[in-house]
Amino acid sequence: MGYLQPADYAAFGLSADTADAWVTAASAMMEAYCRRPSLLAASYTERMRVPLRAQTVRLSYTPLISVDAVQAQYARPRFGDEFDGDMYGGYGPGLLAGPYLAAFAAPNQWVPVDTSTLDISLPTGEFRFAWNMMGLRYAYAEVTYTAGLNTVPDAVKVACAQIVKNAQATPGLNVKSSRMDTLQTQYFSDSLLDSQVQAILRPYVAERLG
Repeated sequence: MGYLQPADYAAFGLSADTADAWVTAASAMMEAYCRRPSLLAASYTERMRVPLRAQTVRLSYTPLISVDAVQAQYARPRFGDEFDGDMYGGYGPGLLAGPYLAAFAAPNQWVPVDTSTLDISLPTGEFRFAWNMMGLRYAYAEVTYTAGLNTVPDAVKVACAQIVKNAQATPGLNVKSSRMDTLQTQYFSDSLLDSQVQAILRPYVAERLG
């Protein structure tokens, strides 16, 4: 979708006869730069490694709206490792973790995690698993969450309009056409997404993928 509606064109410095296709193209370029399918609110599912000591996960897409479902795998020691407090970062009775792990955590088993037990930071897009009284720690997590914009802020509209303006000022781009030349926009993408646009979009760039 376009992040600028025709009714907004004049307010953000575009002429009323600007072809909608160019706003759509600018919006697609913004999504590609941010490495996400949309800047608007959407549901995502990620599978990631959990740092053994920190037990904190940073999600790829922000702004974070909610963490909807989590399942995780318990950390298992490598051959010769000891279940001691240091392995678990000083948290929990590490020496007891071995028997509990053998009893409750089958290899490669995913266990559901109550999202109400998580320490979630919406501004940073992070959450931390709660301390486990048995000293068990998680190694992998699969997280389903909602992230993105509920409404398009003016800053994002400014970025979209600026890309179109840059296109209008770029020789070789026929911005009066009602058709979008994808190869052309890709070729000129570095100049179309200038430093101002990149600064506006920086908070929405995916932190990590895969």
